[in-house]
Amino acid sequence: MADIDMTGMKAPSFCLKDQEGKEVCSKDLHGSWTVLYFYPKDNTSGCTIEAKDFTCMVTDFKNEEARIIGVSPDSERSHQNFTGTHELELTLLSDLEKEALQGFGAWKVKKRYGREFMGVERSTFLIDPDGVIRKEWRKVKVKGHAAEVLVSLKNLK
Repeated sequence: MADIDMTGMKAPSFCLKDQEGKEVCSKDLHGSWTVLYFYPKDNTSGCTIEAKDFTCMVTDFKNEEARIIGVSPDSERSHQNFTGTHELELTLLSDLEKEALQGFGAWKVKKRYGREFMGVERSTFLIDPDGVIRKEWRKVKVKGHAAEVLVSLKNLK
């Protein structure tokens, strides 16, 4: 199946648990901007850098009335350890069933060392207060990404 650009589409609905076990549903996000980013695995180098970069800029995003939410297939406990170890100020959602990952097209066939497997394609979606995807990034390169998302948010507002 070919990738589709989801810009301009209503964001897929989901209900997932955060690192504290609290359910977060997409409908609860309406009314403010949301940066929804998908990442492969807690406590890996790229994912840690990305989460720390977003945490460093959390005040800037709050000033723009935007929240930052990360999603991976890791457990709530893993997210709790990840946020505690790295002092992350982010909501991280556990998508064990790959519900949101599949809905946003971030659960993909990947290749490494000639082997194919299913995994998370690092992706970010900027969702407006009405639940519409205003910008998306696929195959994200971590360095400078959080700052790029912030600039896009400011330009879209």
